[in-house]
Amino acid sequence: MGLFMFSDMVGKGLPIWLPKGTTLRLNLEEYLKKIQKKFGYLQVITPHIGNKQLYVTSGHWDHYGKDSFQPITTPEEGEMYLLKPMNCPHHCMIYKNEPRSYKDLPLRVAEFGTVYRYEQSGELHGLTRVRSFTQDDAHIFCRPDQVKEEFLRVMDIINIIFKALNFDNFEAQISLRDPNNHEKYVGSDDVWEKAEKSIVEACQEKGLPAKVEYGEAAFYGPKLDFMVKDALGRRWQLGTIQVDYNLPERFGLEYTGDDNKKHRPVMIHRAPFGSMERFVAVLIEHTAGKFPLWLAPDQAIVLPISEKFNDYAQKVSDTLNEKGIRTIVDDRNEKIGRKIRDNEIKHIPYMLIVGEKEAAEGKVSVRKQGGEDVGQLAVGEFADKVLAIVNDMMTPKY
Repeated sequence: MGLFMFSDMVGKGLPIWLPKGTTLRLNLEEYLKKIQKKFGYLQVITPHIGNKQLYVTSGHWDHYGKDSFQPITTPEEGEMYLLKPMNCPHHCMIYKNEPRSYKDLPLRVAEFGTVYRYEQSGELHGLTRVRSFTQDDAHIFCRPDQVKEEFLRVMDIINIIFKALNFDNFEAQISLRDPNNHEKYVGSDDVWEKAEKSIVEACQEKGLPAKVEYGEAAFYGPKLDFMVKDALGRRWQLGTIQVDYNLPERFGLEYTGDDNKKHRPVMIHRAPFGSMERFVAVLIEHTAGKFPLWLAPDQAIVLPISEKFNDYAQKVSDTLNEKGIRTIVDDRNEKIGRKIRDNEIKHIPYMLIVGEKEAAEGKVSVRKQGGEDVGQLAVGEFADKVLAIVNDMMTPKY
């Protein structure tokens, strides 16, 4: 489908997004950014590397150090840096950058942040298991009394996204500590019990059936995972929400309460897509490559019936591209029947056939993917219809 590629020269498990895949991915990002803006998130950008001490402080080095790309030491200062395996420590430092008041909370920071983890080569698998991936990451810093409300709001965001992409076949999983082995987790029993209770109550309030899995929590807190089944019935973890009382403690995060005393915020980690790579992989399987119109890398293709009409076909394509409809031209010296058959398997939503009559009247003969004949439309009329559909699809349904 020309969406992505891998190269041994670049490195195993390091996907390269090609133009069509980049278009699809950026549309997904734009959609989520619209939702996040509505829900009060602030977009940030953090470096791809970090000082080793950052991850020692967060606890990630102790728990995931072996799965990270090993640090390099700067030749002059002797500082140790590694490719960031996660975004949350960077976001903690954003919170800590200035004094916070109870009136400032919740603070919601979001980033499409690329992270790097050293997966064993035998575990790599397409886009679903890679060494470089981008999380639609966000962290919410809130007061303890705001945790459940914020958790419910994140559940709403995931629900909006799943509905937009017709992900109806999913299961919710509450991942808790292993009750028989608390050593692999950080934080006191008290904060873990508070966090676990918040997740269970949020699911009950939403009426969301959720399976409880012990031992599947992150080392710093319990989480709610959304497991989506693809067309082959395989379960994939996509959206995730995690409640964390521990990283704020480890980084010494504070806010001044209405009693003028210092208090510790609670941190909620969330990623509705999970990672862009895995989400797109599941989306490909879910749609069998027939992406919805708003996501399709090519939304229309113009098919001239002979070389005489190549110039008109290009003019139509240019007009539609100027209006924001992603359009290409098939100007091969092939019969129109062959062009239709070849482009049908590319799953492009619209085929626009042009010949003498269409060129004379400024029209296109419209054929929908799947074979439905829409009839002849003026180029501007076709553009208006497509843009109305796309705009409706790209408008989140709150």
